[in-house]
Amino acid sequence: MERKYFGTDGIRGHVGEGVITPDFMLRLGYAAGKVLGRMFKAKHHRRPRILIGKDTRVSGYMFEAALQAGLINAGVDVALLGPMPTPAIAYLTRTFHAGAGIVISASHNPYHDNGIKFFSAGGTKLPDEVEEEIEAALELPMVTSDDLGRAYRVDDAAARYIEFCKASTPWGFSLEGLKIVLDCANGATYHVAPKVFRELGAEVSVIGAGPDGVNINLDCGSTNPQQLQRTVAKRGADLGIAFDGDGDRVLFVDCNGELVDGDQLLYIIAMHQHQFLDGCSGVVGTLMSNYGFELALRESDIPFERAKVGDRHVLEKMSANKWKLGGESSGHIICADASTTGDGIIAALQVLRGLCDFDEPLHQLKSRMTMFPQHMINVQLAHRDGVIDHTDVQAIVTDAERQLADSGRVLLRPSGTEPLIRVMVEGRDSVQVKQLAKDISSVVERIGNN
Repeated sequence: MERKYFGTDGIRGHVGEGVITPDFMLRLGYAAGKVLGRMFKAKHHRRPRILIGKDTRVSGYMFEAALQAGLINAGVDVALLGPMPTPAIAYLTRTFHAGAGIVISASHNPYHDNGIKFFSAGGTKLPDEVEEEIEAALELPMVTSDDLGRAYRVDDAAARYIEFCKASTPWGFSLEGLKIVLDCANGATYHVAPKVFRELGAEVSVIGAGPDGVNINLDCGSTNPQQLQRTVAKRGADLGIAFDGDGDRVLFVDCNGELVDGDQLLYIIAMHQHQFLDGCSGVVGTLMSNYGFELALRESDIPFERAKVGDRHVLEKMSANKWKLGGESSGHIICADASTTGDGIIAALQVLRGLCDFDEPLHQLKSRMTMFPQHMINVQLAHRDGVIDHTDVQAIVTDAERQLADSGRVLLRPSGTEPLIRVMVEGRDSVQVKQLAKDISSVVERIGNN
C-alpha cells in the first residue's frame, strides 16, 4: 500500500496542522495497540505492555495522554517513562520485555513540531509491513475493548538507562582529569547525560539543561552548536559534546572550539576498534558522507559502503553486511555492539574510549583524517521528472567527475519533500568544488524549469 503517514523516521509534522493532532494520536494509539497487541499475544499468549517516552517539548503532555488513551482502549497496558532519550526507549523496551516502545519527539526540529517513533520488541525500528498494518488500522472505527489496559509510571527508567550507558565502556574505564562541557539541547538528555559522564569521573559543566517546553533545540544542541563552541573556549575545557532534542545524535567540539562532525567521530571509533579492539569489520555511511572519510578508511583497509540518507537505511546495510558501525555526518551514529539504534551518549563514550586509548587530544586525533571541501546547492525547479537523467545534465556531471578524477565526487539527489534537486560536489580544491557545483546547478535549473 502507499505510505501515507510513516516516513523513514516515524511520523512527524507541525503540531495542530495536518497529521499531528490529538485526534490523530488517539486513533494512532488505538491502531498501534490493536496491531502490536495482536502480534504480541500470538507469540507470548499474554497482554502486551507498550512503553511511552517523550522529549521535553510542551506538546508531549497532550500527545502522551492521547496515545495512552488509545492504547488502553485497545486492551494494551502502558508504561509511562516521562522525558527520556530516544535510544533509552529502545533499550528499555528490550529490558522490560515489552511489546513495543513509542517515542513522542520531533528530534532536532523546533518545539512547534512533534512526531512519533516506534520501536519493536527487539528495540529496532518497526518493519515496513507492520507500519503498513498500523496505517490500515487507522481507518477502523474505535471500539472499546472488553478488557481495558492499564497505565503506570516507571520511576527508575532514568537510572536504568544511565547504568546501561556506563556499561557500554569496559570495567574500570575512567574519564578522570577530563574537562567536558555538555550541551543537552534543552531536550531529553538534560537529566541523564550529565550523570553518565560525571559518574565516569569527568569534570562536567552543562548548558542547554533547562527545558521549559518551548526552548528545545533553540540556539543550542547539535543543530546549533555555536554556544557550545564559545563555552568550551571560555571555560578552557578539553572538549564539548552536543546532543539533539531526543538524544540520538551527537557532535563534538574540540579544545579550540572547532566542530567535529559525525564522519570524524565515526572515523575515531572505527580506528579505535581497528587498533585496540577486535578490529573493525566495516563502516556504513550515507550518500552525504565526506569523501575524505571514505579515503581515510580505505587507507586503513577498513571496508566502507554508502546507504541512502536515513538511519533506517544505514542499519539495514549494516545488518546485511554483518557490520557493527555506521552513521551519518549529522551525528546519528549506530554502535550495534552496544545499542540497537543511534544513541548520542553511547557514541560519545566510544569516541572518548578512543581518545583515552590513543592518548591524544581530540583536535590532534581528528587531524588524522582530511575532510574534503563539500559544496551543496539546492536548485528550485518547476518539475524534477527526468532532470537528473537528461543528456545535458549527465554530460556536465561526467565532465565534472573527469576534472575531479579520483579526488572527489558529484551527487545529485532529489528532495523527498520539496520541488528541488540537491547538487553536491566535493573534492580537494574548494575553489574548483564551488565552481563545478555552480556549473552543474545552472544546467539542472535550465532543464528543470523549461
